Amino acid sequence: MTLDKYSLSKDAKSDKWRLEKEGSDRAKRVFDTKAEALKELKDAVGPNGGSVRIRKEDNTIQEERTYPRSSDPKKSPG
Repeated sequence: MTLDKYSLSKDAKSDKWRLEKEGSDRAKRVFDTKAEALKELKDAVGPNGGSVRIRKEDNTIQEERTYPRSSDPKKSPG
């Protein structure tokens, strides 16, 4: 099974954090803060899970998380 891919990044215009599914122009969820987004990320991705690239404010990749953890294709930390 292939996991859906998402990106969490800061929108410079609205100053909010957007969770977007790869290939979509619309945000799946919008958060006021990055801390709020990280806390809600597992639920925001949904029951089918997915892989989320978490970006810093400068849009560089900070880390990548897989939900549920058991679906992580690599047995590595992170």
